[in-house]
Amino acid sequence: MRNAIVQRLGGLGHTVHTLTADNGKEFADHRLIAACLQSDFYFADPYCAWQRGSNENANGLTRQYLPRHIDFSTITDAHLRWIEQRLYNRPRKILGFKTPLEVFSGEVLNSVANRS
Repeated sequence: MRNAIVQRLGGLGHTVHTLTADNGKEFADHRLIAACLQSDFYFADPYCAWQRGSNENANGLTRQYLPRHIDFSTITDAHLRWIEQRLYNRPRKILGFKTPLEVFSGEVLNSVANRS
């Protein structure tokens, strides 16, 4: 898990400032992840979903396409990519009605410009 996180987020430079996770065992290497990404790492308290509001909202949006108790063996990679694109291109109030893709792309461009 550590390698996957660092690999996916490491190329973003200093765009990743903080990471917040639940207390799952997949984050046992949180100190190494934080060091590799030069970011702060926080843990939400157990049973305090409001501390991970964006995550809980994303879960709710995802459930519009993948209801609880769905058999994931019936879902194709192409369908998952379609859902992903729908969510990345859905305007969000918290982002000033920009899409996550627009905001993320802007952050990456700013990060690249600041490195130059």
